[in-house]
Amino acid sequence: MLEFAFVVTMLMMLLLGIVTFARGYNVYQSITRAAREGARMAVLPDCATCGNTYLDPSSGVTQSNSTVFADAVSPALQSANLNPTAVLNYSETVGWLDTGDTEQQCGVTISFQYPYRLALPFTTMNLTTINIPAHVQMRRENQPKGTTCP
Repeated sequence: MLEFAFVVTMLMMLLLGIVTFARGYNVYQSITRAAREGARMAVLPDCATCGNTYLDPSSGVTQSNSTVFADAVSPALQSANLNPTAVLNYSETVGWLDTGDTEQQCGVTISFQYPYRLALPFTTMNLTTINIPAHVQMRRENQPKGTTCP
């Protein structure tokens, strides 16, 4: 009976640890998918409502009317049962991508962090919050050669 109590306790700790880390990995995959959805929307052809930086023809000034978070990232997070208001350090930039190639490519970079609370029983890491990062780069399609990146 005593051996059974020790073994069951260890097996339950192991099982709960596996479930906790699996949920953390699920959150990581979900926020990466949400960032990809936002980047996919942001690289659409220029328009004032798509969430891109665009050139205003009336004034000749570059404008930013970003609705990417509200229209793409937030719904993707909600579909994974994550709270979009918990997102930390959201950043959306349009510019030259760091691809490691000699040819520069214009694109969008979206990055943010999402807090995840670890709940590992019987450890010092119990209820520790870690911020899981998401960083996505996507190049703009049909970018003319030799042009500037908005």
